[in-house]
Amino acid sequence: MTETEKKRKRAEAAKKKSATYGEDIDLDEYEFSQDQPRRLELDEVSEQDRELVSGVGFDASGQRASGSFLQFDNESILADVMIGQEGLEVIPTNEALKKYDWLSDYLWNAVAVDTDKYTATSELERYDGYFIRAKAGHKVEMPVQTCLVLKKGKSIQNVHNIIIAEEGSEMHIITGCATPSDVEHSLHLGVSEFYVKGNAKLTFTMVHKWSDKVDVRPRSATIVEDNGVFVSSYAVLSPLRSIQTFPKVRLAGRNSHADLYSVVYGTKQSKYDIGGALILEAPATSGKIISRSIATEQSEIIARGDLIGKHTGAKARLECNGLLLSDEAEIGAVPALRASSEGVELSHEATVGKVGAEQLNYLMSRGLTEEEATTIIVNGFVQLKAPNLPPSLQKSIDDAIKLTLEKGL
Repeated sequence: MTETEKKRKRAEAAKKKSATYGEDIDLDEYEFSQDQPRRLELDEVSEQDRELVSGVGFDASGQRASGSFLQFDNESILADVMIGQEGLEVIPTNEALKKYDWLSDYLWNAVAVDTDKYTATSELERYDGYFIRAKAGHKVEMPVQTCLVLKKGKSIQNVHNIIIAEEGSEMHIITGCATPSDVEHSLHLGVSEFYVKGNAKLTFTMVHKWSDKVDVRPRSATIVEDNGVFVSSYAVLSPLRSIQTFPKVRLAGRNSHADLYSVVYGTKQSKYDIGGALILEAPATSGKIISRSIATEQSEIIARGDLIGKHTGAKARLECNGLLLSDEAEIGAVPALRASSEGVELSHEATVGKVGAEQLNYLMSRGLTEEEATTIIVNGFVQLKAPNLPPSLQKSIDDAIKLTLEKGL
């Protein structure tokens, strides 16, 4: 039996396996597209769709990105690299798997195919996604941008992404996921596998903008080798029906480092179960998980964070901070620290509360209304400020969050 056959057999066995966390979803309620993905040109993207994707930071002109990938449902795909850009590859995953025999070794390596029924379905009903590679020694200065758009009701968007930063490379990716506001009863399944090779640096920023009838089940994992750096920033600032995600990062190489940042702005009756894990497996590994959650209306947010220290010299910290803006909303923080070796240093801080009266009173004494003062506090609370980002990339992140938040407040 080949490795591919073994993986499919494991997926078959996990078809009914519920996830550890989050509300269970009946996959039989959704339709799987039978259409084959087709390549899309920029001039085929409608003005309405351009406006939709711009709301999560995607520039449909492609002028401010080194490479672009845009996918609608499971059908149409745009993949492009700026003319003159060396050392970067952006193509659909299926195309990459046909082009490179070695890539099959990366498929379902970071993420286990039998994690749950969502990963199993992703394999058994696979469509496409993106493959992005920064080649060895190349520093890609302008960000790579991607966007996954779910437009069909009663359907599943099923993508599998593979991202590789080869030895000594550097790359920044900004990705957005979006749906029109009228999409109902749809599901996004997104598997993403990240590989950061020795002395490489990968920065990944994701902004989600869904509708309140959409469920979202991302499954992602990262492997970081010697002296590699991985920085992930995630923001979901719009209503949805439910989301459950728990990305894992394995710091497998000496002196590797990872930072996970997340911002959740909960609205309506949305349910958010969002976490992350750092597994420090090698000497001198380090990292942090920082989450910010704001709950309004009847939203429910659970913020999870796991730090697992397995080797002497590992050092990491966890911060989970929540802000309640409604008596009907709820926030839960679930930190976990585990050490299995001497000389491991792990720490955590978790706070949940309402806007401080002292902060409000100070701003209102300056002539602001209570609503204006609250907006300023919220804006400051949700800022994603990952260290060592290029100014242009930080501006792109800030702009995407500002656009989404302005429509939510």
